[in-house]
Amino acid sequence: MRARTPSRSPLGHSTDRIALFSSDFLQQLVIALPAILLSLTLHEVAHGWVADKLGDPTARLLGRLSLNPLVHLDPMGTLAFVLSLAAGMGFGWAKPVPVDARNLARPRRDMMWVALAGPATNFLLAIASLVVYVHMQRFGLDAGLVGEPLGLMLRASFTINTALAAFNLIPILPFDGGRILAGLLPARLAWQYQRSEPYGFFIVLGLIILGWLRWIMWPIYTTLLAAELALVRNLLRLMGIL
Repeated sequence: MRARTPSRSPLGHSTDRIALFSSDFLQQLVIALPAILLSLTLHEVAHGWVADKLGDPTARLLGRLSLNPLVHLDPMGTLAFVLSLAAGMGFGWAKPVPVDARNLARPRRDMMWVALAGPATNFLLAIASLVVYVHMQRFGLDAGLVGEPLGLMLRASFTINTALAAFNLIPILPFDGGRILAGLLPARLAWQYQRSEPYGFFIVLGLIILGWLRWIMWPIYTTLLAAELALVRNLLRLMGIL
């Protein structure tokens, strides 16, 4: 199981050197699948856990705080992730965690924190994946029968978690970015904005068909990527790796 060796450090500025797992599609899928399952599962669990802490036990009572991926997977969302990986994008979704805003003390503000929990979890997973991968490289553990595929999985995890966070931060309801925006807007504007939620899926579908979704995601993705790389560099300096 061979992959193209990066010509620069994974902390370089080229996203391709982090994102690509060069091989045929089936090998890419095998490498990416653990990261897809973990990223989607923890994303949804984070939503439910924060909602529970803020007063809404709905997700917990329905068993949605489980780490079993099968509890959270949406067949179409998982398929979208697989197909979009082949196209170089990497976006998808899981079954939304149910949240009853009536149980929250301050519904609009609290829903914003619940929404933010998912992308924030993916952001932290991306950072953790890259830190572990750089450690493996530093100590020569990213080669061999076990080390090479594990290194590829960590690189896939970095890319997938960054892409999933970016996709969910699109400022369109019912995506997390839309709920965050609704929590930041003044009450009157938020109420008007929330009226667009029934049409959100069709808006995103239209953006995908027209090929415009990539252009909306790209600024979000590159901003997250820059923040992740900066944080990882600082962490590695503190650890004495750089």
